[in-house]
Amino acid sequence: METIQSWFVFDPNKPLLFNSGLFLGFFTVFYFIYILTKKTHYFRITYVVLFSLFFYYKCSGIYFWLLIFSSVVDYSLSYLIHTETKQFYRKFYLILSLLINLGMLVYFKYTNFFISNFNTFSGSNISLSDIILPVGISFYTFQTLSYTIDVYRKDLAPTKSFVDFLFFVSFFPQLVAGPIVRASDFIPQIYQKLNLAKEDFNKALFLIIGGLIKKTVVSDYISSNFVDRVFDTPNSYTAFENLMASYGYAIQIYCDFSGYSDMAIGLALLMGFTLPPNFRTPYKSASVTEFWRRWHISLSSWLRDYLYISLGGNRKGNFRTYFNLFMTMLLGGLWHGANWKFVFWGVLHGLALAVERFFGQFIKLPKNYFVKTIQILLTFHFVVFCWLFFRAKDFDTAFQITENISKLNVNLEQWLTIIQGYSNVFLVLAFGFVWHFLPERITNFNEKLFGKLPFWLQAIVLGFVFWLVLVMASEGAQPFIYFQF
Repeated sequence: METIQSWFVFDPNKPLLFNSGLFLGFFTVFYFIYILTKKTHYFRITYVVLFSLFFYYKCSGIYFWLLIFSSVVDYSLSYLIHTETKQFYRKFYLILSLLINLGMLVYFKYTNFFISNFNTFSGSNISLSDIILPVGISFYTFQTLSYTIDVYRKDLAPTKSFVDFLFFVSFFPQLVAGPIVRASDFIPQIYQKLNLAKEDFNKALFLIIGGLIKKTVVSDYISSNFVDRVFDTPNSYTAFENLMASYGYAIQIYCDFSGYSDMAIGLALLMGFTLPPNFRTPYKSASVTEFWRRWHISLSSWLRDYLYISLGGNRKGNFRTYFNLFMTMLLGGLWHGANWKFVFWGVLHGLALAVERFFGQFIKLPKNYFVKTIQILLTFHFVVFCWLFFRAKDFDTAFQITENISKLNVNLEQWLTIIQGYSNVFLVLAFGFVWHFLPERITNFNEKLFGKLPFWLQAIVLGFVFWLVLVMASEGAQPFIYFQF
């Protein structure tokens, strides 16, 4: 009885995760009823809203009230913006919305960061506040901001009711870690007749299966068996192990975050909703600029449309363009976490974007396979270098790893011994990179092949993958990296 009761009560140590058996059970029951309600628009919308709020309660506890409060504020202010004819008041309501939303984000995410830095620079000893960061607040704050700004710009009409707006904000597949959905893309789908084609169903299952494998088989395994150990005590490991752990984190964070996005997109598709792609094999990028068109696409396009362009974009001369790029990435780094290492990570990417844009005016490289390969290798290693500051617990650790890698010598015998000692880890690592660098046509072929399987065989494949997930997750389902943001 206690076990059943625990399924419905928030446990901070066991948030509800896509890669858990509990979520599979909840979603199976939810989806069965959801399909039965396909012809009842209002009941279906309300039903999904209630399930989404329950999902968020299971992820973040009492903070689901904060989500409701934020939705009430943004829906009300957006309605006032839409109906108001005087520009002064329209702008006032917009600024009020920005202050409330960003104020909540700053309070929950950056209060202790500011106190800690104030203490450091002033010599004060102000106690840190006991503040818990609500899961997903960075994501749904940006999502609601885009709604309010679009209504202000008259690019979007408000939703027909508060429940519709709450549906948009709380839609559980992408609520806690994106993709950050634009209101203009998503809200029209709420009013469409629910229609799930067989192709969409097949694609949804294919994405969910792929996401589960990425998260549990690749990301979690590499993390717990190799990467975390090296990043915890880098000086206890050889230069080769430090280098491999850096590569390992690159594929770990990709599989973790893109795996979540794949599952989110797949779950939404099962419910008849199309979410935008969030990743397009980013390590194939031949420049940092291209990397940001392939990595966390919903965030980078949000920053471009609502921050970079608002700062002036490329409309105010070259110097201002470089500055805008730099500031956008710096703030993008701060968005990830209240820590200077995230700011530094953003600064590195901002500088790289500005430098690429500057030299791109004068240098035109030949377009051939050899040059592109060199560009991809250089871009990949720059990104891996930046990940060191993103992953390490502090700057000292990141610099220790960098220093250790700089001492790398070619010692094939030692490398072979290490690879044999971590044979399973290196096999999974290689599997992750091979999967990532597979030509797109092979992925598309696999998806079509899966779609041709009879339903009972697809169900067996899905069941096998879940069994694999449960076996691999010996310590229970592991949280997604981006949950902390």
